[in-house]
Amino acid sequence: MRSSVEIFNIRSRSRRVVWRTDRLVEAPNWSPDGASLVINGDGLLYRLPVDGGGDPVRIDTGFATRCNNDHGISPDGRWLVVSDKVEHGKSCIYILPAEGGTPRQVTQTLPSYWHGWSPDGGRLAYCGIRDDVFDIYTISVDGGEETRLTFGEGRNDGPDYSADGKWIYFNSSRSGRMQIWRVPAQAGPVERITDSAFGDWFPHPSPKGDKVLLLSYDPDVFDHPRDLAVRLRLIDPDGGNPETLFELFGGQGTINVPCWSPQGDAFAYVRYFPVAG
Repeated sequence: MRSSVEIFNIRSRSRRVVWRTDRLVEAPNWSPDGASLVINGDGLLYRLPVDGGGDPVRIDTGFATRCNNDHGISPDGRWLVVSDKVEHGKSCIYILPAEGGTPRQVTQTLPSYWHGWSPDGGRLAYCGIRDDVFDIYTISVDGGEETRLTFGEGRNDGPDYSADGKWIYFNSSRSGRMQIWRVPAQAGPVERITDSAFGDWFPHPSPKGDKVLLLSYDPDVFDHPRDLAVRLRLIDPDGGNPETLFELFGGQGTINVPCWSPQGDAFAYVRYFPVAG
């Protein structure tokens, strides 16, 4: 066994397995109707029933067959965003119909890695690498000029919108160890959210607006590798009341993208198993 797609219920503090496979799959998104998860594997996207009643079904992404794990569903459920490098050799952000179809290019400057969709559906938040500098950007879903929100203070990655659309949470190494920060979605001064003993990555604010989910590595881990002992934690939006929910074997691919249920009472994630040999 290689990958286990699972759901954790916040209220009952229970876990259940949705699907297990010998393949490497990553980054589950929860559809707005609550019925399915979108996952990636081998450069493709798949739709997986949440109730565990079937195997994943491939989503037609046209020429985009080298998708990484930075993909997501629009708030109204009509669109998918993918980060793919077939056309340009570098990760580029595209939008296509949720049921599948031909991708439409959004970002012109590359590489760009999608991470968040604004609650009103109008903008995308992403990590852009410009001259080897990792920063947070937003752009209209129609494309055009990108808006830069951070300016090279450490590595900045993993942006996701708060439920009210006012903030973008992200992880940054500007203080030394990777921690969680936030910046006004319309640009402004950044605020530090965590001051933990871990390396904190991939913050995902709850649809309820009451908590932020994040993945934490041991402090000596560089970057965000796969196949390590990590922990999934909850914090208040201002960083208060940190709580470790559970530890697991995971990392890269576990919760790279927004993964909360529409009601905000559960989230999806991927647990990994060691590679044989």
